[in-house]
Amino acid sequence: MSSSSTNSSEGAEGAMCNALQAAMEEAMLNLNEESSSRPKRRRRYINRDRESAHDRLHQDYFADDCVYPPNYFRRRYRMRRQLFLSIMLRLGEYSPYFTQREDALGRLGLSPLQKCTAALRLLAYGSAADSIDEYLKLARSTALECLEKFCEGIIHCYGEEFCRRPNVADIQRLLAKAEERGFPGMLGSIDCMHWQWRNCPVAHAGQFTRGDIKHPTIILEAVASYDRWIWHAFFGVAGSNNDINVLNQSPLFKDVLQGQAPIVNFMVNGHEHNMGYYLADGIYPSWPVFIKGIPLPQSEKHQLFTNAQAAWRKDVECAFGVLKSRFNIIAVPGRSYSQRTLGLIMRACVILHNMIIDDERDADLDETYETVDSTVGPSIYYNATPSLAARIQMDNEMTDTSMYTQLLNDLVEHVWGHNNH
Repeated sequence: MSSSSTNSSEGAEGAMCNALQAAMEEAMLNLNEESSSRPKRRRRYINRDRESAHDRLHQDYFADDCVYPPNYFRRRYRMRRQLFLSIMLRLGEYSPYFTQREDALGRLGLSPLQKCTAALRLLAYGSAADSIDEYLKLARSTALECLEKFCEGIIHCYGEEFCRRPNVADIQRLLAKAEERGFPGMLGSIDCMHWQWRNCPVAHAGQFTRGDIKHPTIILEAVASYDRWIWHAFFGVAGSNNDINVLNQSPLFKDVLQGQAPIVNFMVNGHEHNMGYYLADGIYPSWPVFIKGIPLPQSEKHQLFTNAQAAWRKDVECAFGVLKSRFNIIAVPGRSYSQRTLGLIMRACVILHNMIIDDERDADLDETYETVDSTVGPSIYYNATPSLAARIQMDNEMTDTSMYTQLLNDLVEHVWGHNNH
Protein backbone atom coordinates (compact mmCIF):
# COMPACT_ATOMS: atom_id res chain seq x y z
CA MET A 1 0.00 0.00 0.00
CA SER A 2 2.72 2.40 0.89
CA SER A 3 4.84 1.57 -2.17
CA SER A 4 1.95 2.10 -4.60
CA SER A 5 1.07 5.45 -3.02
CA THR A 6 4.70 6.53 -3.26
CA ASN A 7 4.83 5.63 -6.94
CA SER A 8 1.60 7.49 -7.66
CA SER A 9 2.86 10.62 -5.89
CA GLU A 10 6.12 10.52 -7.81
CA GLY A 11 4.20 10.13 -11.09
CA ALA A 12 2.02 13.14 -10.23
CA GLU A 13 5.07 15.25 -9.47
CA GLY A 14 6.75 14.24 -12.75
CA ALA A 15 3.64 15.10 -14.71
CA MET A 16 3.44 18.47 -12.99
CA CYS A 17 7.10 19.21 -13.81
CA ASN A 18 6.60 18.22 -17.43
CA ALA A 19 3.53 20.45 -17.71
CA LEU A 20 5.41 23.37 -16.14
CA GLN A 21 8.37 22.89 -18.50
CA ALA A 22 6.05 22.75 -21.51
CA ALA A 23 4.32 25.97 -20.39
CA MET A 24 7.68 27.73 -20.02
CA GLU A 25 8.81 26.58 -23.46
CA GLU A 26 5.58 27.81 -25.00
CA ALA A 27 5.97 31.20 -23.27
CA MET A 28 9.53 31.51 -24.56
CA LEU A 29 8.40 30.70 -28.10
CA ASN A 30 5.69 33.32 -27.90
CA LEU A 31 8.20 35.85 -26.56
CA ASN A 32 10.62 35.14 -29.40
CA GLU A 33 7.82 35.49 -31.94
CA GLU A 34 6.80 38.85 -30.46
CA SER A 35 10.38 40.12 -30.38
CA SER A 36 11.01 39.00 -33.96
CA SER A 37 7.84 40.65 -35.19
CA ARG A 38 8.71 43.92 -33.42
CA PRO A 39 10.35 46.40 -35.86
CA LYS A 40 14.06 46.92 -35.28
CA ARG A 41 15.24 50.38 -34.35
CA ARG A 42 17.60 51.62 -37.02
CA ARG A 43 20.02 54.49 -36.91
CA ARG A 44 18.51 57.50 -38.57
CA TYR A 45 20.44 58.90 -41.50
CA ILE A 46 20.67 62.69 -41.79
CA ASN A 47 21.76 64.00 -45.13
CA ARG A 48 24.17 66.74 -44.03
CA ASP A 49 25.31 68.92 -46.91
CA ARG A 50 28.95 68.99 -45.78
CA GLU A 51 30.25 70.20 -49.16
CA SER A 52 28.19 73.37 -48.94
CA ALA A 53 29.26 73.80 -45.31
CA HIS A 54 32.91 73.69 -46.37
CA ASP A 55 32.32 76.23 -49.15
CA ARG A 56 30.50 78.57 -46.77
CA LEU A 57 33.24 78.25 -44.13
CA HIS A 58 35.95 78.95 -46.71
CA GLN A 59 34.10 81.99 -48.03
CA ASP A 60 33.46 83.34 -44.54
CA TYR A 61 37.03 83.17 -43.18
CA PHE A 62 39.64 81.88 -45.65
CA ALA A 63 38.92 83.31 -49.10
CA ASP A 64 40.79 86.35 -50.41
CA ASP A 65 37.56 88.37 -50.28
CA CYS A 66 36.27 86.67 -47.12
CA VAL A 67 33.21 87.96 -45.31
CA TYR A 68 34.77 88.45 -41.87
CA PRO A 69 37.90 90.58 -41.36
CA PRO A 70 41.04 89.34 -39.52
CA ASN A 71 39.97 90.73 -36.14
CA TYR A 72 36.80 88.60 -36.29
CA PHE A 73 38.87 85.56 -37.14
CA ARG A 74 41.22 86.14 -34.20
CA ARG A 75 38.30 86.62 -31.82
CA ARG A 76 36.50 83.45 -32.88
CA TYR A 77 39.51 81.21 -33.47
CA ARG A 78 41.62 82.70 -30.64
CA MET A 79 44.58 83.06 -33.02
CA ARG A 80 45.64 84.66 -36.27
CA ARG A 81 44.70 83.03 -39.56
CA GLN A 82 48.34 82.35 -40.51
CA LEU A 83 48.88 80.36 -37.32
CA PHE A 84 45.68 78.37 -37.82
CA LEU A 85 46.62 77.44 -41.40
CA SER A 86 50.10 76.35 -40.35
CA ILE A 87 48.60 74.15 -37.61
CA MET A 88 46.16 72.59 -40.09
CA LEU A 89 48.94 71.78 -42.57
CA ARG A 90 51.12 70.29 -39.84
CA LEU A 91 48.26 68.11 -38.60
CA GLY A 92 47.65 66.94 -42.17
CA GLU A 93 51.25 65.73 -42.29
CA TYR A 94 50.88 64.13 -38.86
CA SER A 95 47.76 62.06 -39.56
CA PRO A 96 45.63 61.23 -42.61
CA TYR A 97 42.62 61.95 -40.39
CA PHE A 98 43.15 65.66 -41.10
CA THR A 99 43.05 65.22 -44.87
CA GLN A 100 39.96 65.15 -47.04
CA ARG A 101 39.20 61.62 -48.22
CA GLU A 102 36.49 59.88 -50.21
CA ASP A 103 34.00 57.41 -48.80
CA ALA A 104 32.91 54.14 -50.42
CA LEU A 105 30.49 55.98 -52.71
CA GLY A 106 33.15 58.38 -53.94
CA ARG A 107 31.75 61.31 -51.97
CA LEU A 108 34.21 63.69 -50.35
CA GLY A 109 34.32 63.59 -46.58
CA LEU A 110 34.79 66.40 -44.10
CA SER A 111 37.56 68.84 -44.99
CA PRO A 112 40.48 69.67 -42.66
CA LEU A 113 39.02 73.18 -42.31
CA GLN A 114 35.80 71.75 -40.90
CA LYS A 115 37.54 69.34 -38.53
CA CYS A 116 40.04 71.85 -37.12
CA THR A 117 37.39 74.56 -36.89
CA ALA A 118 35.08 72.21 -35.00
CA ALA A 119 37.81 71.33 -32.49
CA LEU A 120 38.81 74.95 -31.96
CA ARG A 121 35.20 76.08 -31.56
CA LEU A 122 34.67 73.49 -28.84
CA LEU A 123 37.87 74.57 -27.09
CA ALA A 124 37.16 78.28 -27.45
CA TYR A 125 33.51 78.35 -26.46
CA GLY A 126 33.21 75.25 -24.27
CA SER A 127 29.77 74.50 -25.71
CA ALA A 128 28.09 71.15 -26.28
CA ALA A 129 29.40 69.02 -29.14
CA ASP A 130 26.20 69.17 -31.18
CA SER A 131 26.08 73.00 -31.09
CA ILE A 132 28.31 73.22 -34.17
CA ASP A 133 26.21 70.82 -36.25
CA GLU A 134 24.07 73.51 -37.85
CA TYR A 135 27.02 75.50 -39.24
CA LEU A 136 29.79 72.94 -39.80
CA LYS A 137 27.55 69.89 -40.41
CA LEU A 138 29.32 67.57 -37.98
CA ALA A 139 27.43 65.11 -35.85
CA ARG A 140 28.03 65.05 -32.11
CA SER A 141 30.14 61.90 -32.17
CA THR A 142 32.22 63.20 -35.08
CA ALA A 143 32.80 66.53 -33.33
CA LEU A 144 34.03 64.78 -30.17
CA GLU A 145 36.29 62.58 -32.27
CA CYS A 146 37.71 65.66 -34.02
CA LEU A 147 38.37 67.28 -30.64
CA GLU A 148 40.29 64.30 -29.30
CA LYS A 149 42.29 63.78 -32.51
CA PHE A 150 43.07 67.50 -32.67
CA CYS A 151 44.37 67.57 -29.09
CA GLU A 152 46.50 64.47 -29.70
CA GLY A 153 47.95 66.05 -32.84
CA ILE A 154 48.75 69.34 -31.10
CA ILE A 155 50.56 67.52 -28.29
CA HIS A 156 52.51 65.29 -30.68
CA CYS A 157 53.49 68.03 -33.16
CA TYR A 158 54.08 71.01 -30.86
CA GLY A 159 54.43 69.67 -27.33
CA GLU A 160 58.20 69.37 -27.38
CA GLU A 161 58.65 72.99 -28.46
CA PHE A 162 55.85 74.81 -26.67
CA CYS A 163 55.49 72.72 -23.51
CA ARG A 164 59.12 72.62 -22.42
CA ARG A 165 61.27 73.86 -19.60
CA PRO A 166 63.22 77.11 -20.17
CA ASN A 167 66.62 76.81 -21.82
CA VAL A 168 69.64 79.05 -21.29
CA ALA A 169 68.35 81.84 -23.55
CA ASP A 170 64.95 81.77 -21.87
CA ILE A 171 66.44 81.90 -18.38
CA GLN A 172 68.67 84.77 -19.48
CA ARG A 173 65.57 86.76 -20.40
CA LEU A 174 63.62 85.73 -17.28
CA LEU A 175 66.46 86.68 -14.95
CA ALA A 176 66.93 90.00 -16.73
CA LYS A 177 63.28 90.84 -16.23
CA ALA A 178 63.48 89.68 -12.61
CA GLU A 179 66.41 92.02 -11.99
CA GLU A 180 64.37 94.87 -13.38
CA ARG A 181 61.53 94.03 -11.01
CA GLY A 182 63.82 93.88 -8.01
CA PHE A 183 63.80 90.08 -7.54
CA PRO A 184 67.11 88.75 -8.89
CA GLY A 185 67.09 84.99 -9.40
CA MET A 186 63.30 84.75 -9.89
CA LEU A 187 62.21 82.31 -12.64
CA GLY A 188 58.44 82.89 -12.41
CA SER A 189 55.54 82.20 -10.10
CA ILE A 190 53.82 78.93 -9.23
CA ASP A 191 50.28 78.04 -8.23
CA CYS A 192 47.50 75.47 -8.76
CA MET A 193 44.13 75.68 -10.47
CA HIS A 194 41.11 73.39 -10.09
CA TRP A 195 39.05 72.29 -13.11
CA GLN A 196 35.60 71.03 -12.20
CA TRP A 197 34.76 67.55 -13.52
CA ARG A 198 31.05 67.45 -14.22
CA ASN A 199 30.78 63.82 -15.37
CA CYS A 200 33.13 62.30 -12.83
CA PRO A 201 32.16 58.65 -12.18
CA VAL A 202 30.28 58.30 -8.92
CA ALA A 203 32.68 55.60 -7.71
CA HIS A 204 35.60 58.05 -7.99
CA ALA A 205 33.86 61.24 -6.89
CA GLY A 206 35.11 60.99 -3.30
CA GLN A 207 38.80 61.18 -4.14
CA PHE A 208 38.24 64.10 -6.54
CA THR A 209 36.19 66.19 -4.10
CA ARG A 210 37.54 68.50 -1.40
CA GLY A 211 35.54 69.87 1.49
CA ASP A 212 35.91 73.54 0.58
CA ILE A 213 35.09 73.05 -3.14
CA LYS A 214 32.08 70.68 -2.86
CA HIS A 215 32.35 69.15 -6.36
CA PRO A 216 34.85 66.87 -8.15
CA THR A 217 37.84 68.68 -9.62
CA ILE A 218 41.20 67.91 -11.23
CA ILE A 219 44.23 70.05 -10.38
CA LEU A 220 46.62 71.84 -12.73
CA GLU A 221 49.98 72.96 -11.33
CA ALA A 222 51.64 75.63 -13.46
CA VAL A 223 54.64 77.96 -13.51
CA ALA A 224 54.19 81.17 -15.49
CA SER A 225 56.44 84.13 -16.28
CA TYR A 226 55.75 87.83 -16.72
CA ASP A 227 54.65 87.38 -20.37
CA ARG A 228 52.00 84.77 -19.33
CA TRP A 229 54.03 81.94 -20.88
CA ILE A 230 53.40 78.68 -19.02
CA TRP A 231 56.75 76.92 -18.51
CA HIS A 232 55.52 74.02 -16.44
CA ALA A 233 52.12 72.30 -16.49
CA PHE A 234 51.35 69.23 -14.39
CA PHE A 235 47.75 68.05 -14.64
CA GLY A 236 45.84 65.05 -13.36
CA VAL A 237 46.03 65.05 -9.55
CA ALA A 238 42.70 64.44 -7.83
CA GLY A 239 40.98 67.53 -6.44
CA SER A 240 41.00 66.24 -2.86
CA ASN A 241 44.71 67.15 -2.63
CA ASN A 242 46.19 70.51 -1.74
CA ASP A 243 49.12 72.34 -3.35
CA ILE A 244 51.73 70.55 -1.22
CA ASN A 245 50.39 67.11 -2.19
CA VAL A 246 50.52 68.14 -5.85
CA LEU A 247 54.09 69.37 -5.41
CA ASN A 248 55.13 66.01 -3.96
CA GLN A 249 53.93 64.28 -7.14
CA SER A 250 55.07 66.94 -9.60
CA PRO A 251 58.21 66.62 -11.77
CA LEU A 252 58.96 70.32 -11.25
CA PHE A 253 62.51 69.77 -10.00
CA LYS A 254 63.22 66.53 -11.85
CA ASP A 255 65.55 68.15 -14.38
CA VAL A 256 67.38 69.98 -11.58
CA LEU A 257 68.11 66.77 -9.69
CA GLN A 258 69.17 65.04 -12.91
CA GLY A 259 71.61 67.82 -13.77
CA GLN A 260 69.72 68.80 -16.93
CA ALA A 261 68.65 72.28 -15.82
CA PRO A 262 70.74 75.43 -16.16
CA ILE A 263 72.45 76.38 -12.91
CA VAL A 264 71.84 80.00 -11.93
CA ASN A 265 74.26 81.98 -9.78
CA PHE A 266 73.26 85.45 -8.60
CA MET A 267 74.23 87.96 -5.93
CA VAL A 268 71.72 89.45 -3.50
CA ASN A 269 72.71 91.81 -0.70
CA GLY A 270 76.34 90.73 -0.97
CA HIS A 271 75.57 87.00 -0.71
CA GLU A 272 75.86 84.47 -3.54
CA HIS A 273 73.05 82.04 -4.29
CA ASN A 274 73.06 79.23 -6.85
CA MET A 275 69.39 78.23 -7.23
CA GLY A 276 66.62 80.07 -9.02
CA TYR A 277 63.33 80.40 -7.17
CA TYR A 278 59.61 80.81 -7.82
CA LEU A 279 57.24 83.20 -6.10
CA ALA A 280 54.55 81.26 -4.24
CA ASP A 281 51.73 81.74 -1.78
CA GLY A 282 51.78 80.82 1.89
CA ILE A 283 50.87 77.13 1.59
CA TYR A 284 54.16 76.18 -0.05
CA PRO A 285 57.03 75.01 2.16
CA SER A 286 59.81 77.34 3.30
CA TRP A 287 62.41 76.14 0.81
CA PRO A 288 64.97 78.33 -0.98
CA VAL A 289 63.30 77.46 -4.31
CA PHE A 290 60.07 79.18 -3.17
CA ILE A 291 59.84 82.74 -1.93
CA LYS A 292 56.69 83.61 0.00
CA GLY A 293 55.38 86.80 1.49
CA ILE A 294 55.92 87.58 5.14
CA PRO A 295 52.79 86.83 7.20
CA LEU A 296 51.60 89.78 9.31
CA PRO A 297 54.43 92.15 8.31
CA GLN A 298 55.19 94.71 11.01
CA SER A 299 58.09 96.81 9.75
CA GLU A 300 58.02 99.03 6.69
CA LYS A 301 60.62 96.85 4.95
CA HIS A 302 58.55 93.73 5.41
CA GLN A 303 55.39 95.44 4.23
CA LEU A 304 57.12 96.72 1.11
CA PHE A 305 58.56 93.29 0.32
CA THR A 306 55.26 91.48 0.91
CA ASN A 307 53.38 93.88 -1.37
CA ALA A 308 56.00 93.54 -4.11
CA GLN A 309 56.00 89.74 -3.81
CA ALA A 310 52.19 89.62 -4.00
CA ALA A 311 52.19 91.90 -7.06
CA TRP A 312 54.65 89.81 -9.09
CA ARG A 313 53.27 86.49 -7.83
CA LYS A 314 50.03 87.23 -9.65
CA ASP A 315 51.68 86.46 -13.00
CA VAL A 316 50.51 82.86 -12.73
CA GLU A 317 47.02 83.98 -11.70
CA CYS A 318 46.88 86.21 -14.78
CA ALA A 319 48.07 83.28 -16.91
CA PHE A 320 45.21 81.16 -15.54
CA GLY A 321 42.76 83.95 -16.33
CA VAL A 322 44.02 84.35 -19.89
CA LEU A 323 43.98 80.57 -20.41
CA LYS A 324 40.36 80.32 -19.23
CA SER A 325 39.15 83.29 -21.23
CA ARG A 326 40.94 82.10 -24.35
CA PHE A 327 39.69 78.51 -24.05
CA ASN A 328 36.36 78.55 -22.29
CA ILE A 329 36.20 74.76 -22.19
CA ILE A 330 38.48 74.97 -19.12
CA ALA A 331 36.27 77.57 -17.44
CA VAL A 332 33.15 75.38 -17.62
CA PRO A 333 32.84 71.95 -15.96
CA GLY A 334 34.44 69.15 -17.96
CA ARG A 335 31.85 67.03 -19.77
CA SER A 336 33.97 64.02 -20.65
CA TYR A 337 33.69 60.78 -18.72
CA SER A 338 37.36 60.00 -19.35
CA GLN A 339 40.15 61.54 -17.30
CA ARG A 340 42.52 60.90 -20.20
CA THR A 341 40.42 63.07 -22.52
CA LEU A 342 40.40 65.90 -20.00
CA GLY A 343 44.18 65.62 -19.74
CA LEU A 344 44.53 65.86 -23.52
CA ILE A 345 42.32 68.95 -23.60
CA MET A 346 44.21 70.69 -20.80
CA ARG A 347 47.65 70.03 -22.24
CA ALA A 348 46.56 71.03 -25.75
CA CYS A 349 45.13 74.30 -24.40
CA VAL A 350 48.42 75.09 -22.63
CA ILE A 351 50.40 74.39 -25.82
CA LEU A 352 48.05 76.50 -27.96
CA HIS A 353 48.24 79.28 -25.36
CA ASN A 354 52.03 79.39 -25.64
CA MET A 355 51.86 79.17 -29.43
CA ILE A 356 49.55 82.18 -29.57
CA ILE A 357 51.87 84.16 -27.29
CA ASP A 358 54.85 83.30 -29.48
CA ASP A 359 52.98 84.14 -32.68
CA GLU A 360 51.73 87.49 -31.43
CA ARG A 361 55.17 88.30 -30.04
CA ASP A 362 56.66 87.81 -33.51
CA ALA A 363 53.85 89.86 -35.03
CA ASP A 364 54.48 92.71 -32.55
CA LEU A 365 50.97 92.35 -31.18
CA ASP A 366 52.16 91.47 -27.71
CA GLU A 367 53.67 94.47 -25.97
CA THR A 368 54.55 92.59 -22.76
CA TYR A 369 57.59 90.95 -24.32
CA GLU A 370 60.66 93.02 -23.65
CA THR A 371 64.40 92.66 -23.97
CA VAL A 372 66.34 94.15 -21.09
CA ASP A 373 70.05 94.23 -20.39
CA SER A 374 71.47 92.05 -17.66
CA THR A 375 74.79 90.87 -16.32
CA VAL A 376 73.69 87.36 -15.36
CA GLY A 377 74.64 85.71 -18.65
CA PRO A 378 78.04 84.18 -17.74
CA SER A 379 76.71 82.62 -14.55
CA ILE A 380 74.23 80.34 -16.36
CA TYR A 381 75.57 76.96 -17.39
CA TYR A 382 74.55 73.31 -17.60
CA ASN A 383 75.79 71.05 -14.90
CA ALA A 384 77.10 67.56 -15.57
CA THR A 385 75.01 64.55 -14.64
CA PRO A 386 75.34 64.38 -10.85
CA SER A 387 76.14 61.30 -8.85
CA LEU A 388 73.78 59.87 -6.27
CA ALA A 389 75.57 61.67 -3.45
CA ALA A 390 75.37 64.95 -5.38
CA ARG A 391 71.65 64.46 -5.94
CA ILE A 392 71.08 63.85 -2.26
CA GLN A 393 73.05 66.99 -1.44
CA MET A 394 71.08 69.05 -3.97
CA ASP A 395 67.82 67.74 -2.56
CA ASN A 396 68.92 68.70 0.94
CA GLU A 397 69.91 72.17 -0.23
CA MET A 398 66.58 72.65 -2.01
CA THR A 399 64.72 71.92 1.24
CA ASP A 400 67.07 73.74 3.65
CA THR A 401 65.00 76.21 5.70
CA SER A 402 68.09 78.10 6.87
CA MET A 403 69.02 78.86 3.26
CA TYR A 404 65.45 80.03 2.70
CA THR A 405 65.68 82.40 5.67
CA GLN A 406 68.98 83.80 4.40
CA LEU A 407 67.63 84.33 0.88
CA LEU A 408 64.43 85.91 2.21
CA ASN A 409 66.35 88.38 4.37
CA ASP A 410 68.63 89.25 1.46
CA LEU A 411 65.66 89.85 -0.82
CA VAL A 412 63.95 92.03 1.79
CA GLU A 413 67.02 94.27 1.95
CA HIS A 414 67.41 94.25 -1.84
CA VAL A 415 63.77 95.19 -2.51
CA TRP A 416 63.99 97.96 0.09
CA GLY A 417 67.11 99.38 -1.53
CA HIS A 418 65.74 98.87 -5.06
CA ASN A 419 62.58 100.86 -4.33
CA ASN A 420 64.35 103.62 -2.38
CA HIS A 421 66.83 104.29 -5.15
